[in-house]
Amino acid sequence: MNTHLSSIAAAAAILCAAPAAASDDITLPSVTVNGTADSSLGLARQNATGSRLGLSIAETPASVEALDTDTIRARGDLLVKEAITRTTGLTDSSSPGNGISYSARGFNGNSSVAMLEDGQRLLVGSGTATGPSDPWGYDYIEVLRGPGSIVYGSGTTGATINAVRKAPQRASSFEALAGFGGGRALRGGLGASGAVGGQGAFRVDAYADRSDGFIDRGEARRAKLLTSAAFDLAPGLDLNLQLDHSEQKPQRYFGTPLVNGRIAGELRDQNYNVGDALIKYVDDKGVVRLAWQATPALSISNELAYIKARRNWRNVESYAYDPLAKLVERSDYIAIRHDQEHTGNRLEARWNQGAHRVVGGWEVATINFTHTNNSPYGGASTVAPTNFNPGVFNSPDPFRPNFNTDTVSNALYVEDAYALNEQWLLLAGLRHDRYRIERTSLLGAAGFTSTLNANAVRLGATWKLAPGTSLYAQASTGSDPVTSLLSLNLANSRYKLTRARQLEAGVKQSLAQGKAEWTAALYRIRKDDIITRDPANPAQSIQGGSQTSQGAEFTASAALAPGWRLDANAAYTDAAFDQLIESGNVSRAGKRPANVPKVSANAWLGYRAEAWRAAAGLRHVGKRFIDNSNVQALPAYTTFDASLGWNVNRRMQVQLNLRNLGDKLYALTSYGDSQYLLGERRHAELTVQWHY
Repeated sequence: MNTHLSSIAAAAAILCAAPAAASDDITLPSVTVNGTADSSLGLARQNATGSRLGLSIAETPASVEALDTDTIRARGDLLVKEAITRTTGLTDSSSPGNGISYSARGFNGNSSVAMLEDGQRLLVGSGTATGPSDPWGYDYIEVLRGPGSIVYGSGTTGATINAVRKAPQRASSFEALAGFGGGRALRGGLGASGAVGGQGAFRVDAYADRSDGFIDRGEARRAKLLTSAAFDLAPGLDLNLQLDHSEQKPQRYFGTPLVNGRIAGELRDQNYNVGDALIKYVDDKGVVRLAWQATPALSISNELAYIKARRNWRNVESYAYDPLAKLVERSDYIAIRHDQEHTGNRLEARWNQGAHRVVGGWEVATINFTHTNNSPYGGASTVAPTNFNPGVFNSPDPFRPNFNTDTVSNALYVEDAYALNEQWLLLAGLRHDRYRIERTSLLGAAGFTSTLNANAVRLGATWKLAPGTSLYAQASTGSDPVTSLLSLNLANSRYKLTRARQLEAGVKQSLAQGKAEWTAALYRIRKDDIITRDPANPAQSIQGGSQTSQGAEFTASAALAPGWRLDANAAYTDAAFDQLIESGNVSRAGKRPANVPKVSANAWLGYRAEAWRAAAGLRHVGKRFIDNSNVQALPAYTTFDASLGWNVNRRMQVQLNLRNLGDKLYALTSYGDSQYLLGERRHAELTVQWHY
């Protein structure tokens, strides 16, 4: 696999250093790099995540937010999660165990916040999602807050995040990125598009990076190759192909132990993992999409996808500081491997004539998931807090295949947007999901077959109160599994999917010909059938718990003066368990769920003058509890970032990104109750971008 990484990295570096030459008789188009001063909420833009009906964000009766890549680059966000957590109410809860994870509207984790690419979702196995990780090769990223099950299936109570790829274009274009900075960071990317024959086009994007994240032995690296092609086979008949490969070796850092209950700045750079630790994700994907415009009103498409994911962990994951011995005790020598193959097909028809826009489809997928591990994860060791030999992974437990699941999912959905008149748009949708999971133990234990069903409904209305001003309301339902479907065990096989119900109302407004845009939303979500203890028999788990989340969100973008623009958002989340009994017959009613801040906010102020631009922003995340008992909390934090860009000419831009200007010592998330994963220290990174 290292050969793949080296090849992609080398290709990116070579092409960044030596842009393709153009013949003298070709006039290259002028490229405008949209910076912070040119961004807005894009309320008039069509969105692909709130529905499949070509509705604009203003028309969609839901909270939808879009980030284009120019805005992401202008802010200096070089990871998808950096960009996503600048949107309203999304906070980061990622760890080496779950890959990439977010919290939204009071619900946390990959079973409640879905990650998609071009509308495709790889079902979650053992709570882990690994991409998309970086924004290179994507045109824009959209976030739909709240249940979105009509469009993208179960598991979206908190939010749905959709990264939309750059499409092949017949017009020749080339772009490249090179960067270096603190933490020994190096990165390079390239993208190219052009014609294939007389009726085709291609797109290629390659990217690679590496850094140590300011952590001892914290080397991390990523590399990917995204390819796509589009062909006009006949009038009204189009073929699209994708073939991708990516490899990631995330930072092998599971956090820093607390010292006497506090975050210890003196241990900020220490890594207590073993010297031969391993985290590696390898993903391959192929997609074939055929679209037929049968009549001016009717279009039919079929999309076949094959995705293969391989993930490996070999780490010592738990650390606790012993204040008497002044040593760090290490435990949980964990080795895990995931092998996942996903084959899915989506057949869809759209009708757009008169007042109706209708979409209906059938999705089917088969997923094979094999889990290999060294359970029960024994092993222990002790090291000094600093200047220690990390040792090697030495588990007393054998590494062997544990279980395999074969899952077949089927879904039927239909959605209709009806323009009642010029002022009113009504949206109604219905979806049914069915999952059949067959689990086979590879260690001789009993297997089982489980069938789960879910129905989802969305009813919404948008009222165009005045030009540029819309009011909306919606009622929607969704569902989450009690645990990852692909790793469902015998104890959880008897449980049905949880049920979520949301009521939401809001306003969206564009002022002064789009120079200022703002949205506001109020919502209430109730989720039922959470796993709880039986009050009559606390030793037994049942479905009977419930959680309520209600809140307010505000998002705005405004041109304050020529060259100046302010982007800001804030979210207030009041989330609590209505009914939950945990071990020891202890009630958690009234307690806030783990990893859910009550308040989060972002602001970004940008200025642009001729070839220069400058910007500064803040990110605030409120206090979050690490478990449902609400005894121990991660402190609130506020960090400040800045960027300075210079357009050397119409094809080249240099940008300096500054991160955590105050050098804030803060915890991003926890890993157990004795160790926190810390945010990066203050650093700078210089990037150069070319556009041809």
